[in-house]
Formats: sequence, structure tokens, C-alpha cells
Amino acid sequence: MNTVKTAHERVSAIMGVAVRDGQVRSADHNERRTCIKLNVKGMLRRDSKDADLWYPTEAGTKKYRPAATVAEPAEDPAGGRLAVWRDIASIEIGTRLRLADQSKVDGLKPSFLEIGQKTPITVQGREGDERVILSAGLHRLETAKQLGWEKVLCFHEAFDDLDRELWEIDENLCRAELTPADRALFVARRKEIYLEKHPETAQHVSGGRARQSTASDKLSFAESTAQATGQDKRTVQRDASRGEKIVDMALHRLRGSRLDNGSFLDRLKQVPQDKQLLYVEAALADEKRKAADAKENRTKRLQHSRMIRAAVINHIAEQGKRVAGEMPRAAFAVGYCDVPWQQEAWSDETGQDKGLSYPSMTVDELMSLCAGDRSPFTQDAILYFWTTTNRLADALRIIGAWGFTYVSMITWDKVNIGMGRWVRDRTEHLIICKRGNFPGIDLYTPKPESLYREAKTEHSRKPVWFAEEIERLYPDMRKLELFQRKESLQPGDIRLNGKWDFWGNQAGTPEGEAA
Repeated sequence: MNTVKTAHERVSAIMGVAVRDGQVRSADHNERRTCIKLNVKGMLRRDSKDADLWYPTEAGTKKYRPAATVAEPAEDPAGGRLAVWRDIASIEIGTRLRLADQSKVDGLKPSFLEIGQKTPITVQGREGDERVILSAGLHRLETAKQLGWEKVLCFHEAFDDLDRELWEIDENLCRAELTPADRALFVARRKEIYLEKHPETAQHVSGGRARQSTASDKLSFAESTAQATGQDKRTVQRDASRGEKIVDMALHRLRGSRLDNGSFLDRLKQVPQDKQLLYVEAALADEKRKAADAKENRTKRLQHSRMIRAAVINHIAEQGKRVAGEMPRAAFAVGYCDVPWQQEAWSDETGQDKGLSYPSMTVDELMSLCAGDRSPFTQDAILYFWTTTNRLADALRIIGAWGFTYVSMITWDKVNIGMGRWVRDRTEHLIICKRGNFPGIDLYTPKPESLYREAKTEHSRKPVWFAEEIERLYPDMRKLELFQRKESLQPGDIRLNGKWDFWGNQAGTPEGEAA
């Protein structure tokens, strides 16, 4: 950014770039101080990751938008009309066939900020009128409003209410995203307006012009609509027939539903009009029932598939090798692990980590413990692996060496703050990882929350809640807990149900022996 001499010039330059480009970067100490002041005033918003990157707020955009954006009139190349800037507050929206779509408004905003408003809206009224009514351009008008603009570029048309409605209908009919029910409603209404304005074009009218084709004749409704919207004549006639033969309430009820399609509308128009709404309600209720049945059947199929997969994994686990005193081999589908980390707080008296009453292991030793063919887990398995915050990177190395991939994590808030070199720890994390084609949790099964709060007790003892959640999620699968701690299993513990095995220092049963 060019150097400026005064604070006022610096503010103008910074905000000018921000509004023009959508962002601005502070290049030196003075510019950073200016940006901070503008941030305090609500003119700029700071990037969450880059301290020198700033974005204009709506208030800042409104205040510092270049005057050229709202100064020059524009000419309509097709009709020679002159567009002028008008106060947004003087434009009434009126009753619209469709509401503004916020996603479309958001899509227009970058263009408005970069190059301004290039396509004028159309309003009913003259330039000198105190109030006018919007005819076409709702999304452009709403974009200007949300950006804080005070003026918007307009074409003024001195037509009547019917012409204004025709403008809106034609603008909608030119869009590809209209549903069949939308088209039926709009085309039928357009026909009513057109015949009211040009009754001589109606069929079966004495002296009517619809069947004649001299150069001076007025176009028929279908021809006029096809010309205005770019649709072919047969499509216009089809949509008009649907809209005329189906009551408005039935069409409004169908809009956006699964039954909003041409086939259903063609069936519906054969139903007597006094029974059409009941017919639609019954059909929608039937669709809802079918959707519920399909959802239930899909759920049952998924449950059945998971049951089969779990049975296969359990069968493979039963064939695994389990010998007293040795690490099991490919015998468990679910693992729960709290490894003996080698901490930095070393004790000269015991020759091991302070606070630990069992031998610790290095990261390399832990990585090789269950790697490759030494793994106690089946090829398709899930592992719950405990780690402290400072050991998170090492934990990910270990689970990778064991053949698992990170999925998610549950954090244990221990309530009471502990010690730490960089921060005072009060959390530990249970990493969830899987390998192979292990079946996921049922869509309708309640999932555990990602944060659990319970005060810590004796060193390294984890709340039984975590084991209970694992048992709840996988009640029929064999589970192995590595490095099970001394006296951690109390009477009534869920892990004493016979489906949990233990291995390692301080296991709840003799080392390597099934519980």
C-alpha cells in the first residue's frame, strides 16, 4: 500500500483497499495501529489466523464505499431506457409470488462489492414519484440492502399493476429452478392477466384474433408467453392447463414435495376440483408412510449387515491364539488401552517415573508391542487408546504402527488442575481409531459426547464410564484391555461380565489369562 502522510489519509487508503478487494493487509506498524483502531470502531474484522489480514465489515463497507459506485446512470442496451439511482427506502416490495432466497443473495454480494450493480432492478412508477413498487429484481434489491447500500440502480416503468405482475411472473418463468407446481401457478396467472389485458386473443370469442395470423394481429397467450420466457408453445400450453384445472391450494400444498412432478400433476387435474385438496393430502400422507417404511427397512438392513459383520469378526477372534503369559494373537475385535508412558519426571530413588508404580515403556517399545503379526486384534477392529495432551503426537505414531487410523476422540475433564511443564493439565484424551472394515455405530444408537467430566481419583485410574460406553456400543464383541491397572475393577464393574480379557502389568486376572 502506498505511503500516506496523515492519519486521515491512511484510514481512507486502508478502507478503500478493503472495500475494493474485500480484504486489506497491514504492511507496517503504523498501518497495523490504524487497522486496530478501525477494528475497535467496527469498520474492520481481523482474520483469526493472520494478525495482519483484515476484512471490511458491513458498516465499514457502507461508510467507505467509493462514490462512483452509486453515481453514474446506466442505459438499457435493448430498450434504450435510462436507469437511475434511487433511495432503497422509497421502494416497496409488495406481495411477491416468491420470497428471496438467501443463498442467491449471498452469491450476489461478492459481485456487488467488486464491480457494483451492473443490472438494474425494475420498479413500477416514475422517477419523480415519492414511492414506487418493485416489479423485478428482488434478489438484487435484497443484496443492496444487506450490504448497507442506501441507493440502488432502477429502471422506472409507468405501467399498471397487471403489467407489474407480468414482469415478476416472466422473470420467474425464465429461471430453470422452478418446480412443475410453480410453473403451473405462474403460467395460469399469466394467462389470466394476459386475457384480461387482451381479451381479443381469447379463443371462441366472436371476432377473436387467436386463430388468425396477419401481421397486425396480437399474439395469442401461448405465443406471447413462449416469446417472453424462451419456452416452446407446447410447454406453455401444458403448464397453463395444469394451472387452470388444479386449484391453487392444491398446487401450493404440493410445492417442493416429492409429488411436485409433472406425472402427478397430470393425474391430479383429472380429479374433480372440489376433491383435489383431499386427494393431495392423502397422497402426501401415503408418501410420508412410504418414506417411514423405507427408512425402517433401510435401518433393518443396516442392522442385519452389522450383525453379520460382527458375527464374522467374533468368529475370527475365537480362532485367535490366547496363551497364558503371552500377548494374544488376532483374538479381539475391540481394544481398550492405557499404556505406561515414560514421563520426564524421573526419580533417582526408584529408577523410574515419579508417581508410577509400574515399569514404563518407551515410545519405540510401545510401537513394536502390537505391530504386525504380534497384534492381539483382528484385521477388522476398533481401538480406544488413552493419551495425555503432551503425548498426543506419540500416541498417533503408536496407533499407526499398530495398523489403526484415527477416527475421533473423547476428552476427559478431570475437574482438578494438575501439574505440567507448559500448561497445568486437567484433561486426558481417549483416541478412537479403527482398522479394516469394522462396522460403524448404528445411525440411531446414542453416541457418547466428546467431553466427559468427572473428578480424578488415584493415579492413572480412568472413570469406569468409558468402559461402560464401550460395552454399550459393542455388547457382543470380545474386548481386550491392555495394561489394566491394579484394583481398578470394583465389584459390579461392567468388565467382569466375561466378555473382557486383560493383558499386562497389574491386569485384573493373572497375566494373559481370560477374565
